Amino acid sequence: MMSLTTQPMASLALLVTLTGCGGGSVAAPVAPAPPSAPIVVWTTPPVSAPRVQYRTFQSTIARATVSYHVYTPPQYDSEAARRFPVLYWLHGSGGGLGGIGVLSAYFDNAIRAGRIPPMLVVFPNGMASSMWADSKDGRVPMESMVVRDLVPHVDATFRTVAARDGRLLEGFSMGGLGASRWGLRYPDVFGAMSMFAAGPLDLDFNGPRATGNPAERAQILRDVYSDDMTYYVAQNPFTVAEQYAAAIRGTPRALTHFRQVVGSLDFTLPANEEFRAHVTRLAIVQEYTLVPNVGHDTMALLEALGERNFAFYRAVFGAR
Repeated sequence: MMSLTTQPMASLALLVTLTGCGGGSVAAPVAPAPPSAPIVVWTTPPVSAPRVQYRTFQSTIARATVSYHVYTPPQYDSEAARRFPVLYWLHGSGGGLGGIGVLSAYFDNAIRAGRIPPMLVVFPNGMASSMWADSKDGRVPMESMVVRDLVPHVDATFRTVAARDGRLLEGFSMGGLGASRWGLRYPDVFGAMSMFAAGPLDLDFNGPRATGNPAERAQILRDVYSDDMTYYVAQNPFTVAEQYAAAIRGTPRALTHFRQVVGSLDFTLPANEEFRAHVTRLAIVQEYTLVPNVGHDTMALLEALGERNFAFYRAVFGAR
């Protein structure tokens, strides 16, 4: 089974040398320089895959040219007057280029077979470890860029159903984290939300991957949250669910569908189950699926779900 996850990013080692001084004495250690600000790359190389386009646009919020990829179904060419719903797919950490071809083929095959309604699939560029959040220092306003700039741009560029009921938000791992936060915060923008093996969900950021990769954890805390755990907690879906539960519960702004999927062998399972219990206590309606014998693997989850996954997309977009 092909996994769309990536290996943790290599840490940057700081090398400090002690130099000899006159008379054989040793100078005091030189304090390491503070880490330099990360290079922000809003454009990726293009991915070549059937029916997938590479696009760029000028983002006012990012103050940069931003790239994305978009899959269009065959009907987009043959039915010139038709408008199509849009699935926004948020990739996991490490960058999502490697998964675009596989995922677009999965959706294309299902559309051609009549298993799911024709839809556009937009693959935003979430960089390697943005957590799909606005960084505290303002350097990477990822959440605001996608929600406030990219979504309107897609609606203006393609024949979309430009309404909340025409948009589904879905993501895997880091993308599931972003999807859960955005789905709860912006039900006026996204009518439905689906999170696959979302993480990190734990409020102390000390889950299995974080403790197993301390350099990666430190880098994410620094670059995204400016080493401020209060800001980390504020961006965590646990907190966002508490803030927005009353506003979306039982009102026209409620998500039409809210799905959470995780494999029984996934290291994110404990935190995902805690989140499921949390939204249940908040009386937010949710569909929870535990997939047996699957680890942290996008395609393994999709393929194990089988017809249940196709039924979900039909339920979200079938009426159109």
